[in-house]
Amino acid sequence: MIDPTSFLHLHHPPAPGESRYLLLLHGTGGDERDMGALGRIVAPAFGQLAPRGQVLEGAAHRFFRRLAEGVFDVPDLRRRAGELADWVVAAAAHYRIDRSRLAAVGYSNGANIASAMLFLRPDAFGDAVLLRPMVPFEPDPAIDLVGRRILALGGSLDPVTPPDHLDRLADLLSRRGASVERRVTPAGHGLVRADLEAVARWLDQAS
Repeated sequence: MIDPTSFLHLHHPPAPGESRYLLLLHGTGGDERDMGALGRIVAPAFGQLAPRGQVLEGAAHRFFRRLAEGVFDVPDLRRRAGELADWVVAAAAHYRIDRSRLAAVGYSNGANIASAMLFLRPDAFGDAVLLRPMVPFEPDPAIDLVGRRILALGGSLDPVTPPDHLDRLADLLSRRGASVERRVTPAGHGLVRADLEAVARWLDQAS
């Protein structure tokens, strides 16, 4: 059994009468506290589970290694996505979280590892919000994402994420059965009010 304390993390239970949770996955240089603040803005009644990435790039925390800006160490990404998925399953059991009601919200590096988990371990969580994502790798055609809701948000002025990645990722997810809502906001790589409002509306539609 995986130790649920093997990742430094934040956990907050949901408000009384609420059973939905957010799995909050930070970007490069962020941590679980940043994502906790985001979660309180977009879904204040939801519970929160927010791990800290275990890879250091200088002093910046990440969830997996990269070889250069926008160039992923794919073997490391695959391995760490599996490890994080194992941890999410263990932490959900520990905190008595229904994983079908656990929606991943990942930003940048966090969005990329969330996408990798969808392609490798879709059992780890339910729906997903992918903020400024890239395509992590070409997934197995047999992955079944039928019934999953995905919100993918890009920035029209984003210098970090190539503009075609949002379309490619949405297509890969859709072809495996997911219901994907793709949006582009007039922003760069950082998040703006329009992103947060879109996420809040989308989460509010979840049952």
